[in-house]
Amino acid sequence: MVRIIAFANQKGGVAKTTTTVSIAAALGERGLRVLAIDLDPQGALTYSLGIDPDALDETINDVLIRRLPMQKVIQAREVDLVPANIDLAGAEAVLLAKTGREYALERALREVLPMYDYVLIDCPPSLGILTINGLTAAQEVVIPLLAEALSHRAVGQLIETLGDIRHFTNPDLEVIGLVATMFDGRTRHAREVLADIGSRYGVPLLEPPVRKSIRFAEATQVGRSIVSFAPSHPGAEAYRELATVIEKASP
Repeated sequence: MVRIIAFANQKGGVAKTTTTVSIAAALGERGLRVLAIDLDPQGALTYSLGIDPDALDETINDVLIRRLPMQKVIQAREVDLVPANIDLAGAEAVLLAKTGREYALERALREVLPMYDYVLIDCPPSLGILTINGLTAAQEVVIPLLAEALSHRAVGQLIETLGDIRHFTNPDLEVIGLVATMFDGRTRHAREVLADIGSRYGVPLLEPPVRKSIRFAEATQVGRSIVSFAPSHPGAEAYRELATVIEKASP
């Protein structure tokens, strides 16, 4: 059975896209069929997999707004990708005027689900209608975050939003856990924040934390995941371990 996992945090700069693409690649290198969906108008996931968002004629925007079949926009890269670009920025206003707007992505996904073992959704850094679409379509959520004080507020807001999603559109949505990114274990502050967030919100903290490294930016620059760009790097190994944890967390 296919698993649909949303990667969400309304706070920007938490390596959400890096986590999405790295987990996708780690699952893909095991022979699993993986589809990654870029729901962010900035197109960061699209760029991270080696595609120029500005050069695309058809994207997830056309799937959500024009109801173009999703299969027509899928691009084959390290994993299959449904790309996005700045055109998606206008989708928020259009979707708000549509009946069943929260279910646009869930409807579009139905036709391609038999093709995959995993669908990973990279949600935008907001709690708008695009993120709500991602969370409504998903079965599970992974929350990437930084080990810093401001993460408390962001995680708290997201947990509240997940409660609303369960109440209104997706009662079976589950949180797999938190992933600490750009982690600096040398600081007591970082260690204390992680311990506090996990216990405060009753959400599992997935191990291991992913340490900060310039290699992630280098991988993005050449349009590859850290898993294929630097396969023996500690960051690649960390994401492989996290992919294993996520696999074992199957509901």
